[in-house]
Amino acid sequence: MNHSPSAPSLPVPLRVSTLPRPLSLYVHDARDRFVSQRIRDEGLWEPYETALLQAILAPGGVFVDVGANIGYFSVIAAALVGEAGAVVAFEPDPENCRLLRLNVAHNGMADIIEVVEAGLADGAARGELFLSEDNLGDHQIFAAGEARQSVPVQLLSGAGFFRDRPHQPDLIKVDTQGAEFRVMAGLMPFVRNLPRPPRLLIELTPLSLRECGASGRALVELLATLGQPLWIVDHIEHRLAPSSAGELAQWCDNVDACEGDRGFMNILVGDAP
Repeated sequence: MNHSPSAPSLPVPLRVSTLPRPLSLYVHDARDRFVSQRIRDEGLWEPYETALLQAILAPGGVFVDVGANIGYFSVIAAALVGEAGAVVAFEPDPENCRLLRLNVAHNGMADIIEVVEAGLADGAARGELFLSEDNLGDHQIFAAGEARQSVPVQLLSGAGFFRDRPHQPDLIKVDTQGAEFRVMAGLMPFVRNLPRPPRLLIELTPLSLRECGASGRALVELLATLGQPLWIVDHIEHRLAPSSAGELAQWCDNVDACEGDRGFMNILVGDAP
């Protein structure tokens, strides 16, 4: 497996409508057949989630990007919140973080985006990040029986990181390939003490969560303690479908009952924009 840095090509213009300013990103080379390939081909990644960011974030807002990858959502969020706002982007993989920093500088957003080369978890620790060879957004902090190269990474508690910071996030995005329960367990003391609850955009993948030592049901039940509405992010119809903790937990149980089922969905916690 080759995880050595690739020479940056020309940045790819993003084709996201109604942004306050043009944006472009340096992306991975042909090794990455997913995020970077889609941005190269279409100038876009997860179009409905992108639209949700545009609907939620406004000038002066705060966005927390947990699992920022090369910075697609971070730079879009920075354009939306502007100089009066803030973005905190967590990315533990050194190569992804190199491109993330490059994209922050390239788009002139160093005063808006704080890049943190670390992952979030339920406590501060040193960890290992197990690297995917062809999906450079699918690195995991656990070994799932695959022959993956790993790199040492820093893991932080979200509550510990934000303890002395004045951030009031409007939206927290968590996409960490199975570590979402650990991320939210570490963030919960911070989130619960905020004057108003932020919206949460979270990937829910029962198999990966189980491989990381938790479960889809455990994540749903943890999120339900916030007492906020729960929505399924419908990629096909580009809408938010209302759901409940019981329905989502049952869906997770059904996926778990099918060995090897890699079914997943994104969910929004909080009021619909």
